[in-house]
Amino acid sequence: MRTPVLAKACRFVVICALAIAPCLLAADRKATAERWPEHYNIPLWDEGKTPLAKGNGPLDNPFVTVFLPPPGKRNGGSVVIAPGGSNIMLMYGAEGMEVAERFNDWGFAAFVLTYRLAPRYGEDARVMDGKRAIQLVRARAREWNLDPNRVGFAGFSAGSNLGRAVAAASGPGEPNAADPVDRVSSRPDFLVLVYGPGRSREGEPLKNFPPTFLVAAALDRGAANGSAQLFMDLNRAGATAEIHIYQKGRHGFGAASTSPEFSPWMNALEHFLRQGGFFQGGK
Repeated sequence: MRTPVLAKACRFVVICALAIAPCLLAADRKATAERWPEHYNIPLWDEGKTPLAKGNGPLDNPFVTVFLPPPGKRNGGSVVIAPGGSNIMLMYGAEGMEVAERFNDWGFAAFVLTYRLAPRYGEDARVMDGKRAIQLVRARAREWNLDPNRVGFAGFSAGSNLGRAVAAASGPGEPNAADPVDRVSSRPDFLVLVYGPGRSREGEPLKNFPPTFLVAAALDRGAANGSAQLFMDLNRAGATAEIHIYQKGRHGFGAASTSPEFSPWMNALEHFLRQGGFFQGGK
């Protein structure tokens, strides 16, 4: 099932981004329509089947927005992108669509995740949404000519916390499930955690984490120090991990393509993914 990106994503922004003036929202909707007219949404569950749903409004039905690279550029890799926003709104621009475009430049299909938010929903629902997004991409990989073994998850701030929780809670799927999406693994093949995954938790299965890339600004001390601790814990556990802490800057830099402080970070991520073999042929 497909729905136009603006029919749901922008209505969602209107409802949850209460701190933004209506005129800015109208401008954002117009800019989004002009810049990304060809993209579309896919709900994570069929209508009426969303687990833990507390209603049937735009805040109750999570979905992904599909960003596909040009056919001649595709390498078969894919990524689910979870924007941040303190779990009360979603920063679709710099932490969603711009990142998706960068992955498209590399040949990856990108799926920007609209997950359920507080205070209406807790982490249990959000983790379900994150796992389901991975499963949906993997289950429908043939539709987009994707490799089901190269499906990653990239999260920003609150989305970064979600990414870590998804990795910790992921599993192989249920082979006898009635829903074919539930039959495939929810484990991301790589993990990108941008300013905010926090320190590791007792009992967290770090040795089973996928290759993990962490990035933050040093002056964003909570995110930076938490990321540094998580990197050390992943490294001690034997997982593959790489970390970049930039000396200047702030929280919330997103794709940062033209930033004097952070513009190298996505180039570093590309290198990390190439080293891990997540580009076609590992090159």
